[in-house]
Amino acid sequence: MDNEICSLLALSLYSLSLDTQLKFSEIMYFCCRIAAAWLKWREVTGVTCDSRMPIKLKGLVYKSVIRPVLTYGSETWAVTKKHVQTIQIRNEYVRGSLGVRDVADKLQENRLRWFGHVKRRPPDYIGNVALSQNLPGQRRRGRPKLRWSSVIKKDLESCDLTEDDVQDRAKWRKNSRKADPVTRRDSC
Repeated sequence: MDNEICSLLALSLYSLSLDTQLKFSEIMYFCCRIAAAWLKWREVTGVTCDSRMPIKLKGLVYKSVIRPVLTYGSETWAVTKKHVQTIQIRNEYVRGSLGVRDVADKLQENRLRWFGHVKRRPPDYIGNVALSQNLPGQRRRGRPKLRWSSVIKKDLESCDLTEDDVQDRAKWRKNSRKADPVTRRDSC
């Protein structure tokens, strides 16, 4: 059913203007991510809704099965508040009972992890070239679209990090990770 919804949305995309196509394809991508995550949720409801299963196990199932499907490719998303509201699990009781954090925190962690990975590479690496490139021309009138670099700047501010901190991996990892409690790898 998920593939049918995505293909119907794709067919209707061809009749729109280019600017509208870009907005529509962005919405379509988020809808497909959410639909895929719900399909995974339905597949594992035997575990997540079983009262005999420990809460810790339910949280592990969510972190390892459902959330990766939802956040697949999120490293390169220029996420707005509207997108976060669409993706978030609104029921805080469910998040609290499974022992997991907000999806927005995981999205931020993914972006910062990828940004740090790219910045630690040599300056002639294609990712660094793409990050430092400024496109010629003017932006369209009206409210400017949110750029990925703008989202990264906000993420760096909220985590008390700078671009220079990328080389200090311990500090970078400590300040950028906040989506999950401490794992065994972090404590060693």
